[in-house]
Parts: sequence; structure tokens; C-alpha cells
Amino acid sequence: MQDKLNAIEKAALESLESVKDQAALDAWRVAHVGRSSPLMQVFSELGKLSKEERPVVGQAANKVKVALEAALAERTEAVKAAALAKSLEEEQLDVTLPGRTVNVGRLHPSTQQLRRVLDILADMGFQVYTSPEVESDEINFQMLNFPPHHPAREMQDSFYVEAGDRGDNPILMRTHTSPGQIRAMREFVAMNPSDPPAIRIALPGMCFRYEQVTTRSEMQFNQVEGLVVGKGITFADLKGTIADFARRMFGQDVRTRFRASYFPFTEPSAEVDVECFVCGGKGCQVCKNSGWLEIMGCGMVHPVVLQNGGYDPKVYSGFAWGMGPERQLLLRYKINDIRYFWGNDMRFLSQF
Repeated sequence: MQDKLNAIEKAALESLESVKDQAALDAWRVAHVGRSSPLMQVFSELGKLSKEERPVVGQAANKVKVALEAALAERTEAVKAAALAKSLEEEQLDVTLPGRTVNVGRLHPSTQQLRRVLDILADMGFQVYTSPEVESDEINFQMLNFPPHHPAREMQDSFYVEAGDRGDNPILMRTHTSPGQIRAMREFVAMNPSDPPAIRIALPGMCFRYEQVTTRSEMQFNQVEGLVVGKGITFADLKGTIADFARRMFGQDVRTRFRASYFPFTEPSAEVDVECFVCGGKGCQVCKNSGWLEIMGCGMVHPVVLQNGGYDPKVYSGFAWGMGPERQLLLRYKINDIRYFWGNDMRFLSQF
């Protein structure tokens, strides 16, 4: 039996020397260490041997198996190395070619613009104040001079998340950042009810409106609210602040204009335009040949809103505005569809 094992090992090793590729290796493995190989047949015949011969033959067979498996592993590495060398020689790999560019994560364009707006306002002395995205009808509308069933509510269709039996005060997703004005004023009044401190804050956040999605409007969008309250605040302060913001945002030579408008929570109210920075005011497709681009709505805080916030309108006055960062990006980069910002198309987002 020992002579048979020696012959099996010798024949297997001689056959392994002629193996040159992976297919031949697989065939050799089946022929010499597979279940039907001569070596495995020796293991199957151990039961026919005597008790004295069985351990001796079994140990010798195991020794041959280990030797063949070690030789197979060594030959496998040699075949792989030869295949790699042949591939490098035949394919003529040019190691001087540049590698593939690694995609690096970045901030969303809306976030970039939002941070730019807040950086400018912070430099102008404004403090960032955040308020909840889920509001009551009372804070979102009524405290801002939108009584129940007021026609002005048709300007903003709402997502109501909890109506139930709450009557005229259901829960909804905020339609604008203006509810933060009421929350901020009440917090400042709580600091010193007898003599509330002045306010100069910026209120950023996401807003939600149940509207038809088009190239110019979305159901969700970012907004930045500005609020200034103090003694002796006038419309001239409002104009000066917004003009300064426009110069910091769009360039020192930009011109602004104010157009009369209407908002329930400000009186008087205005829309703010900047001179088109695409055509320099000459008229183009971006500004619809008007030479002007609308950037925000603003106005003096309505006395009713001041009173609801805890400030005496006979002593205090203030101004507020609301602007959309995505709308500013549309104008700046001549983007014709606001839906791109929430479509998650990497071809669009990677440009910023």
C-alpha cells in the first residue's frame, strides 16, 4: 500500500508541473485530490485493512494529501503570477494615464445660498432665530392679522396635519417663516415685560404650501425672515437695511427699487426689486425685459402684530421682510425650473 501511495504522489506531482492555466489547475484538482481520485480511493479502502495496518496506511495517505494540496497552492500562485505578467505585457498598461476623478461630497446649493444670506445678515448684526415647522393656525395666521375666513388666506394654501375638533385653531405645516416673529417677540418680552429689548433677528427655515408644482413654484421651499423691532424704527431704516443687503449680495453697484404691495402683517408693504445683474438693467429673458428682478417682500410690522407679540405699538415700531434663497439662485444662475433643487439629479447638483 505504501508503494501505491508513493506512485500516486509521484504521478500527481509530475502532472502538476505541466499545468499552465487556471482551467488545467481545476482539472488537476479533480483528478488527483477529488472524491474519485486514486488517493481518495485509498481512504475508502481503509476499512478493509487490519487494525494494525489501518493507522499506518491512514497516516501515510494523509501525508500524501497534505503534500499534494501544498503543491497545488504553490502552483496556483505561480500560474496567477504568470497570467498577470502576460496581461501586463500584452495589454501594455500605461501607468502614466491619469486616474479617475473621485467624487467629493458638497453642500446642497440651497444650503450654500442660505448660509450666504445668513452670513451677510450676521455681518449686519442680525442674530439667527429658529422656529418650529409645525404651527397652530393661531400662530401661523391669526396672530399675524389673518382672522379666520379672511380672504388673504387664499394667498397661501396650507397642509393641515391635525384638524379634528380644534375649531379655528388646527395644526398645520407653516406656510411662511413669519410665525417666528410672534414667538421671537414673546420671548424677548418675557426677558423684561416692563421694557422689552430691541430685536434684530433673521429667521431661516423650510415652508410648506399646498400648491400646484410648476417651474416657478414648489410645495416646499426655504425662506429667510428678517425682523427688527425697537423705538423710533422707520421705513427709512427698512430701505437702508435692504439696500445694504442687496449691495452685499449682488454687488456694490446694484440698484434697488420698492413697489407698493399688500401683506396682512405689514403696513405699509412693499416688493423689492434689484436691477437685473444679467443684462445690467437693459432688459433680457431673465428679467422679462423689465430690467428688474424681484427678490423679496417687506414692510413695517403691523400694529396688531406688534401687540400680539407683546410690544406696545404706541411705543415700538419695526420692519420685516421675507426672501427665498432658491428664488435668488434661479435669478443668479438663470435656472428655468425650481424643481431641480429637490429632484436629486446629480448632474444638476454637481454644478454648484
